[in-house]
Amino acid sequence: MSITTPDPRRWWALSLLCAAQFIVILDTSIIGIALPAIQTHLGFSAEGLSWIFNAYVIVFGGLLLLGGRLSDLFGARRLFMLGFAVLTVGSLVAGLATSQEVLLSGRALQGLGAALIAPSAMTILVGLFGHNGAELGRAFAFWGASAAAGGTAGVFFGGVITQWMSWEWTFLINVPFGLIVLAASPAVLSKSAVSEGGVDWIGAVLITAALILAVYAIVTTGPGQWTSTATLAELGGAAALLVVFVLVQAARTEPLLPLNIFRTPNLAVGNVLMALLGAAWIPLWFYLNLYLQQTLGFSAWEGGLALVPMTVAIMVLMVGFSAKFIALLGPKTNLVLGLAVMAAALVMLSRLPAHGDFLADVLPASLLAAFGMSLAYIPATMVGVSGARPEETGLASGLINTTYQVGSAVGLAAMVAVAAAYQSGPADVADLLSGFKAAFSGAAIVAAAGAALALAGLRSGKDAMAPAE
Repeated sequence: MSITTPDPRRWWALSLLCAAQFIVILDTSIIGIALPAIQTHLGFSAEGLSWIFNAYVIVFGGLLLLGGRLSDLFGARRLFMLGFAVLTVGSLVAGLATSQEVLLSGRALQGLGAALIAPSAMTILVGLFGHNGAELGRAFAFWGASAAAGGTAGVFFGGVITQWMSWEWTFLINVPFGLIVLAASPAVLSKSAVSEGGVDWIGAVLITAALILAVYAIVTTGPGQWTSTATLAELGGAAALLVVFVLVQAARTEPLLPLNIFRTPNLAVGNVLMALLGAAWIPLWFYLNLYLQQTLGFSAWEGGLALVPMTVAIMVLMVGFSAKFIALLGPKTNLVLGLAVMAAALVMLSRLPAHGDFLADVLPASLLAAFGMSLAYIPATMVGVSGARPEETGLASGLINTTYQVGSAVGLAAMVAVAAAYQSGPADVADLLSGFKAAFSGAAIVAAAGAALALAGLRSGKDAMAPAE
């Protein structure tokens, strides 16, 4: 379909794309409550257990940029379906695993599938709704709401499945979902345009290795270990690979990442803002959950339910109001306000008391954070993708997904280090709370920095998202 000709099946297609986004985000959160059962059944150590998360996140974050480029070269629908096939196989492998190695292999396959799905799905979305700014904003609103729903549904379903079924179903639940998506895709998704050229495999290996090494260092470095020889070597190696990648891209005629894409107004700033948004939001979600369980004494199940109002608020605000806010105020103003509101919510959370009340202390701040996220997430995505040329939409989609994932990992690792620095005493409630409050304060600074960057760095006006010449 031409970008100027509306696809009559576009709203059905959007439903499928939102289901895909829901499933991808579900995979990152559904296994949390099942981890103790997995540890008992497969004999994971406490340190090894974290690799059930890390195997997914490292492959997902490391391959997103390549997934975006492949989407442009071979067609977004083709990569979308391939990604779901890989995700479904990976889910089956993980769900039937009888050893640690098989389970982690399944999780890595899930990450690979997600890395193909996320940028291709966003490329399809932009292609379907790029003809109309209002429709594009509304489509992104549903897209963002499905991500929020997937995060909370993961906690909810993880508790239900673990308590009444078995941990294996936290993975196997994806198999019927994946088969449904694969069956429906040819009927509702039109064939996607493809770009000419080949794959810059040298660039792909360099950037994938750099991202995987960086994410590996971030997610495996514990508090107090950031100056260790191993961590500095890993981060230094990632930086060196990134420098070589940039040099290679500048020299090649068909690079994986054409550097002139950053000449697109707002694209570079939009990606930095998306990284800062992830760096503020993920620590907020992570430490709020810890506060509910370790300070207020909520069970994992109760903690998941306590986060439902925040998620529902994000869904309602994104679907019902985000497109209207963007049309009224523009992406820049929404981003500035959203990040500023999130910073204010984090300041409120940094003052949570040891004997707090959920309704009085937690709920207002969490709903304010939801309002900030609903204002900021969609404009950040739009400014990072909408200005790219049609033949580079997949690449831009992979880039914006990558910056959010890496920003989330860096932000969480940084706030874990901040929290640990304020937890010098015994691991009692008061000591834990001091760390939680420090992490909320640090995330507030990140969100405020994002608001300042959006105010100073984003261009406004009708040409702000036009492709670079």
